[in-house]
Amino acid sequence: MIRHHRRRLGNWTPDNWQLNLTAFENGRAVGRQSLWARDFRTLREVSTASWIGRADQGRGLGTEMRAAVLALAFDGLGAGDAVSGAFQDNPASHRVSTKLGYVADGVERRLVRGRPTLMRRMRLTADRRPATTPHPTTITGLIPCLPLFGLRPSPPAAGPPTRRGGPARGVRRP
Repeated sequence: MIRHHRRRLGNWTPDNWQLNLTAFENGRAVGRQSLWARDFRTLREVSTASWIGRADQGRGLGTEMRAAVLALAFDGLGAGDAVSGAFQDNPASHRVSTKLGYVADGVERRLVRGRPTLMRRMRLTADRRPATTPHPTTITGLIPCLPLFGLRPSPPAAGPPTRRGGPARGVRRP
């Protein structure tokens, strides 16, 4: 796992990036949440994936983790779409996606441990994203990092930050 994280950081470019985050509860790692994109400047689409330790499943942590990374994607980076997926035998992951407003987006056949299985894709568009979330998120320190995501900081605009229709205040599209 550490090699994977180092490889992703070492290969990071503004056109092909993956942000791997770890979720902690009371100082203990409980799960992982990833956000990645290719050609984000043009496509404005991100993908998400997560993993939660078996002992920590079923307590709403997956929903909270996904809500936080979606806030970063939509409110912080100005994404237009977020895609995710889960194998057919993972109904808990589908419930998280559905709770957060995703809709079905097709299936993919994948080979897992030598066996064919179905991955159900889900998609959330910025205009379908619920106006409120049960897990409010605050994003700090993002502006200096925007070039890493292929975005340029802009001078702060007057008025409140926008929630829909574009990136948060202080983000300018390239």
